Amino acid sequence: MNPITTFSYNFQDLSLTRENVGNAMGYENENIPEPFPALIDESLSMAEKLCAIEGGFKYFEQVKFDQNQKIVKIDSIPFYVHKIIFNQLRKSENAVLFLCTAGPGISNYSKRQMADGDMITGYILDVIGSLIVESAMDKIQQELETALSCKGLHISNRFSPGYCGWDVAEQHKLFSLLPEKFCGVQLSESALMYPIKSVSGVIGIGTSIKKHNYACGLCDQDFCIYRNRKKQTTIHHS
Repeated sequence: MNPITTFSYNFQDLSLTRENVGNAMGYENENIPEPFPALIDESLSMAEKLCAIEGGFKYFEQVKFDQNQKIVKIDSIPFYVHKIIFNQLRKSENAVLFLCTAGPGISNYSKRQMADGDMITGYILDVIGSLIVESAMDKIQQELETALSCKGLHISNRFSPGYCGWDVAEQHKLFSLLPEKFCGVQLSESALMYPIKSVSGVIGIGTSIKKHNYACGLCDQDFCIYRNRKKQTTIHHS
């Protein structure tokens, strides 16, 4: 496998629907009340013009584990991922660190809408921005899984700093192992990514590792928008 692989997608490649957005907002299936259906449709049309989707991953052969401290070492850098993530990754033989972004346009436009007093449209665009980056990352994860399956290798779910007890400050370690400004994403001193609608993390690789179809039950983040989605949704946060 190439050490670094990158992808770019068009908005249409993600096939996001009104129902996907409504579900992320807490509404089930087609039961989205007025006036949201029309506002969501308008926001989806706007999002197509605003997003610039890029993503990729870097492959690492050296992955080691410290059972006592729940540490995963990637290329000799220790990540204190805590118990939940450690247990999901501990059978990994290799790993990739990933990064994906929806670009700066949609979050900047969402902020402007809110500043101008249109809180609802700003919120809907913010939700769509999150769906864009997670859906694009779903596609990248699927590309990785398909490429490795012919070699008899499997992948784990993907895990990000800030979830399941993994300190978001460890974004700095993660970024230190990626090329500078990889996919156009930068990190602030407080470990926040810019563009805001970006996601980073780790995926384990191995012959006996498993990926779960629905991983929200593993996580303890009550604020995550994916808590509102049902297991049968076609987009998976993992």
